[in-house]
Amino acid sequence: MVDFPGAGEFSGLPVESSAEFAAVPDAFQRLWTPHRLVYIEAGPEPHVAECPFCAAPSMSDEKALIVARGEHCYVLLNLFPYNSGHLLVCPYRHVATYDEATPEEVGEMASLTQEAMRVLSATSRCDGFNIGMNQGRIAGAGIAAHLHQHIVPRWATDSNFFPIIAGTKAVPRLLGEVRAEVAAAWPPRRRDRPPVRPE
Repeated sequence: MVDFPGAGEFSGLPVESSAEFAAVPDAFQRLWTPHRLVYIEAGPEPHVAECPFCAAPSMSDEKALIVARGEHCYVLLNLFPYNSGHLLVCPYRHVATYDEATPEEVGEMASLTQEAMRVLSATSRCDGFNIGMNQGRIAGAGIAAHLHQHIVPRWATDSNFFPIIAGTKAVPRLLGEVRAEVAAAWPPRRRDRPPVRPE
């Protein structure tokens, strides 16, 4: 029976238990991540005609999700992130594997990775990182033709069953918001430096 202060005209009416209803409320939270629909529909490599890591530097930082530009490499958000703040460090030059990179590219990838860790630690208060490269399609590289290093922030509370059972990762923040926050926190000497384009 409905019987509580403010029930008004419904006071005294019988109440049905929702336990038998379809779409009954339960203990699960729904984490809506509609931006991943393009990944689901297009597959892991939607940019087939043009290398996205070659195209990104010619776009605006906002459109390409770039947070910092160095001399030989740049940093951008992963379009299909594993976690909020998932960054990629890419050389401007179109090379496929780490052993093809120049010493200057390798050095700047390392320094940009360090800066990314500092910025993410300050902006997101993460507890750790996964950092690495997948070299070649057989090793899991989504875009195997252009070298890129992943920097994935991790939190002590970010584990759940989605990645294991459903092959899904819920990402609670919009890419544009994260890009603006990380870019604003990046040291100006990197953020404002125009790139040296490869010939």
